[in-house]
Amino acid sequence: MTGATTHSSPPAPSRARSLSGKILFITGASRGIGAAIALRAASDGARVVVVGKTDEPHPRLKGTVQATCDAVEAAGGEALGCITDIRDEAAVERAVAQARERFGGIDILVNNASAISLTRTADTAMKRFDLMHSVNARGTFLCSKACLPLLEQSDNPHILTLSPPLELRPEWFASHLGYTLSKYGMSLCTLGLAKELEPRGIAVNSLWPKTIIATAAVENLLGGAEALARCRKPEIVADAAYAILTRPSRELTGRFFIDEDVLRAEGVTDFSKYAIDPSLEPALDIFV
Repeated sequence: MTGATTHSSPPAPSRARSLSGKILFITGASRGIGAAIALRAASDGARVVVVGKTDEPHPRLKGTVQATCDAVEAAGGEALGCITDIRDEAAVERAVAQARERFGGIDILVNNASAISLTRTADTAMKRFDLMHSVNARGTFLCSKACLPLLEQSDNPHILTLSPPLELRPEWFASHLGYTLSKYGMSLCTLGLAKELEPRGIAVNSLWPKTIIATAAVENLLGGAEALARCRKPEIVADAAYAILTRPSRELTGRFFIDEDVLRAEGVTDFSKYAIDPSLEPALDIFV
């Protein structure tokens, strides 16, 4: 296992890789990065448990659990929609039970669901602080715990969490302490679970984008077409996730990956296809 306080070197490419028939349990999969990972897996014929809170269309947030399920089916996969608040232990346990009943197990858990508020300490309402920690750190811990019995039965089990490298740089805490604490809580889950589960052959890794990704949350926070123009599409994270999740679990654990590094190791040199506006330099993420 590599040191956890720096970006990890990317996984070496594998000759033959596929998620065909694999069962993925993806939180926050009704839109954005979670939905993109679901569709990338579906193109191989994967079976996807689409976990999210959004049942009906939201005026400010595009996407629903059913919409992602429909897209997964159209892409060639199978889908199970679970309307689930990952803060609710009983609801998470029901979703895991539904995955077992419908598909027979879980091979991959993607901890993608996250709440965000980029506010300084004096401007962070405690209910917002509590929400971020309940969804981000606690939700990651809870979903990992709930999925463990099924992951242990998989021949190539993975947990992949969308969280930043564990680098203690003060500037990453100063501007949005509450949010950073909650995201680092997710990364600490990776650090601890990787060591704990290594003897069982369960890979536990984190993945984070080099640049800002065009998601509904970012659109609402940054505001306007000008900010979005310098973003990359969620598909870049999905492609990097695919490269990680198709590796043997016993060969790749306890790592903190950056999406662009992973794809460069796969031989990708032109990232313009991921850009919202290829003529603009993409904006770096806040944790890079």
